[in-house]
Amino acid sequence: MIVIACTGRPFPGALPWTERLGLDGPIVCYQGAEVREPDGEKILDHGIAHDTAMEVIRFARERDLHIQAYRDDRLIVERDRPEAHVYAKHAQMAIHVVGDLDEGMGATTPKLVIVAGPATLEALLPETRRRWKGRLNVATSTPDYLEFTSIESDKASALRFLCERLGVQQSATVAVGDGRNDASMIAWAGLGVAIQGAPDEVQHAADRTIPGPGHGGIKQLADLLVEA
Repeated sequence: MIVIACTGRPFPGALPWTERLGLDGPIVCYQGAEVREPDGEKILDHGIAHDTAMEVIRFARERDLHIQAYRDDRLIVERDRPEAHVYAKHAQMAIHVVGDLDEGMGATTPKLVIVAGPATLEALLPETRRRWKGRLNVATSTPDYLEFTSIESDKASALRFLCERLGVQQSATVAVGDGRNDASMIAWAGLGVAIQGAPDEVQHAADRTIPGPGHGGIKQLADLLVEA
């Protein structure tokens, strides 16, 4: 059995968790925009083009929303706002204030994240999906993170890439998740599993649901894997 971590976290925030879990294979990070080996080598890299990223950044600026980008595995922001510290603590990353993301970003950024309250992001989600339909993938990963990746990048495309690379059939894959950013991966996998209480679009994408942490979900997942 091959276990792959598929996370929205940037590579520096993902690596400590994969090491704690004893996983030594490729890591899907940045919502599927990158697949990295544990030594940092990139084997898949699909970032958001600079001009498109700037459209989203201007959208956030006009609404006084915190937005962040990434360059060379660094978290970069225009202003040192409380929202940046919330994210940085969660992702275990340092904050780099660049003043102007137009100049601070490179040719691409793996993803963009707007950090705000859940009610604000629930209102923004349909608007941003309409605005960048066919150009960007937009999803919440947690209730207070609204994440943007290139249209080529999501967890399903990264999982498909790895399966082709590793010679694994789609029908032999299992994907588990609880965020909107997991929905495409759950729908693509041979067996898609959603955590109970996940947003409706995630549960609708799944073949099965299991309880969340502390409620027997891990055992149910283990039983499903044995059955599979």
